[in-house]
Amino acid sequence: MSSATGQQTAPPVATAQRRRFTITGVVQGVGFRPFVHRLATELGLSGFVGNDARAVFAEVQGSAQALDAFGRRLTLDAPSLAAVETVDAESIHVDSADAPGFTIVASRAGAGTRTLVPPDTATCDACLAELFDPADRRYRHPFITCTSCGPRFTIIEDLPYDRPATSMARFPMCDACAAEYENPADRRFHAQPVACQDCGPVLWFEAGATRVDGANAALAAAQRALHAGAIVAVKGTGGYHLACRADDADAIARLRERKARDQKPFALLARDLSVARRLVRFDHDVQQVLTSVARPIVLMQRRAGAPVADLVAPGNPLLGVLLPYTPLHHLLLAPVPGADVRAPDVLVLTSANVSDEPLCFDDDDAARRLPRLADAVLTHDRAIHVPCDDSVVRVVDGHELPVRRSRGFAPLPVGLVAGLPTTLACGGELKNTCCLIEGANAFCSAHIGDMGSLDTTRAFERAVSQLTTLHQARPQVLAADAHPSYLTRAWAERHSGGPGEPELRLVQHHHAHVVSLLAEHGRIGHPVIGVAFDGTGYGDDGTIWGGEILLLGRDTAAYRRAGHLLAVDLPGGDGAVRNPCRVALAYLDAAGVPWDRGLAPVDACPPAELVAVSAQLDSAVGSVRCTSMGRLFDAVASLLDVRHRVGYEAQAAIELEMLAEKGRLDPAAAAPPWRFGVGPDGVLDYRPVVRALVDGMRCGVPRESLAYGFHVAVAEAVADSVRQIAAASGVRLVGLTGGVFQNVLLLRACRQRLADDGFEVLVHRLVPPNDGGLALGQAVVAALTTRRGTNDGQMER
Repeated sequence: MSSATGQQTAPPVATAQRRRFTITGVVQGVGFRPFVHRLATELGLSGFVGNDARAVFAEVQGSAQALDAFGRRLTLDAPSLAAVETVDAESIHVDSADAPGFTIVASRAGAGTRTLVPPDTATCDACLAELFDPADRRYRHPFITCTSCGPRFTIIEDLPYDRPATSMARFPMCDACAAEYENPADRRFHAQPVACQDCGPVLWFEAGATRVDGANAALAAAQRALHAGAIVAVKGTGGYHLACRADDADAIARLRERKARDQKPFALLARDLSVARRLVRFDHDVQQVLTSVARPIVLMQRRAGAPVADLVAPGNPLLGVLLPYTPLHHLLLAPVPGADVRAPDVLVLTSANVSDEPLCFDDDDAARRLPRLADAVLTHDRAIHVPCDDSVVRVVDGHELPVRRSRGFAPLPVGLVAGLPTTLACGGELKNTCCLIEGANAFCSAHIGDMGSLDTTRAFERAVSQLTTLHQARPQVLAADAHPSYLTRAWAERHSGGPGEPELRLVQHHHAHVVSLLAEHGRIGHPVIGVAFDGTGYGDDGTIWGGEILLLGRDTAAYRRAGHLLAVDLPGGDGAVRNPCRVALAYLDAAGVPWDRGLAPVDACPPAELVAVSAQLDSAVGSVRCTSMGRLFDAVASLLDVRHRVGYEAQAAIELEMLAEKGRLDPAAAAPPWRFGVGPDGVLDYRPVVRALVDGMRCGVPRESLAYGFHVAVAEAVADSVRQIAAASGVRLVGLTGGVFQNVLLLRACRQRLADDGFEVLVHRLVPPNDGGLALGQAVVAALTTRRGTNDGQMER
């Protein structure tokens, strides 16, 4: 019914209907209850809405027409940060005593699968406008937020999502904030982290025994320290960062020394898009990712003359840039009224930890670790409950290619089929994440880091505890990599098999990579030819795999090794990974090329090292059999005199890709017509290409042409092998996965050739192709294997 003013009014009880709605998905912490309140009020409906641990619930009374519109608009008009999965409605008895109007009721516990937790999101435009408006009561408040932005995942301690279940519980709202919180017309209506200068967290600056209180004074002190060349630790939403001037080579050198991070690039925090454009080149698609609510670090092409020190990213034509995502970041890069210091417009921003240690986020931990790393600290008293590092992406043809999936994305789930057992996967040894399957969703943790220290193991255990506690999950199955030396496998073995403990499923590394790709695309159960190229993965035969082409049928939990790179003996095992020149010597030996002086890897090794490597290869003592595509890229980088020793993972391969990109863009540099041999057994023979590269170097062919030619040859080998497998199997779906496919040049070349042949090609969009996505695949394989009741992942031949 409508009134004379056109507004909906409640129909007589005799003609009214009442329905109970249950809404699941990302519907808590995103302003969904206020949205429901406004929607019901607009439609003239009475009733209530609330949260429980598994959903948003509402009971709504009014005309059938208005109730129908309400049900439709719950999905169509949902808040931008929401992701509605299901809306269930059931008719219930009309409440004749139902009072007019609509209310938000107190949350209740609820039973069943728990609701989805939203990620942290960047400061919205409305809050940003208030932050710099002198007339606003939250002018320059470092913790400004509303229902559309701010911390969520990192402050949640339990569900349902209400202020008492967050780290904001210790900050009672003042009268002004409480009035906004209770006002349906205010955008802070039921915004759980709402606060202001009078009732919220406080900011201060510390340098030695000196403490500076007050937001403006603390910010000015931090800016002065940065300007003077200091390294300042800054407490963010998911952990502490270390910041310094991006144009100060001395400060960056000290930062590298303190972090024990010799060459790996640092990220840059740019004030805004105009500053970012002075640093890097990007198009509209990249800009959309750079300015998205997730605010990841985006890897982009460095501009010539970018005003940053070379030590930010030594020898790397890419720079990782992110824009401010917290009010504190915006204020740190803005002038402080009345201060006598110029605000920086770009800063180096890196996690506050020594390399290979987990992210520093706890204040007690910060007091112990930060004095070794920082000269000063800009901090606050809002606790971080869940650590969450910055996400890193590349943008390929308008789509994100995740390199590290963390802040802004975690803990959003990957949707799966229902009916899988509750499963916890432990991930890999590098770029570790864990993954929990609960209900029809797979929840991937934030980035944890490289295993190998007690602190990282504790961080892993903390992430496992937070995942299982938040979802009240009791895993029936534990999944781990099959590598016998992985710490994650050892942890899984210690926590499985006993009375009341989950059963353990070991999952082959590259099988997990392929299944992670299928899972993120919703293609579980679809036959696929999975091309899994990476550095290291334990094979079923006890050797090191990494150049694998796997065939999966409708049973995703089983696979057959349909092709692989020709094996080589890797001298020194894992020690060779840090020395591409040694890897190159092994490939030269396998290709029958003598180690003559004048060849770059030979010249890079002193005589004693040459003797040692030769002895290892001759005797096979201290060597491991290896089919790794990642190691082949390392070898070629050394053959082309690009990189002989590495300071961080994949450094040689990254620099080889950058050199090849120059070759691709040079119209005078045609790619040589090399081909890998592809045998009927699916083995990719690299030896003709290695010999051709050596000939090219000796003949003075430009290195960029040789690098590009190598990439083309790998792409052609992939296409040749896939055609051969498809002809025998009839499978027309192909997946490209593994850390090697972070190489955008190779990814595009493979995808284009396969698409031209009529194949459907899957690439990563939600989880990284590297080991950061491994846990998802492990969890799915283990859950499927358990459901079918066998632990044999091999397909019948």
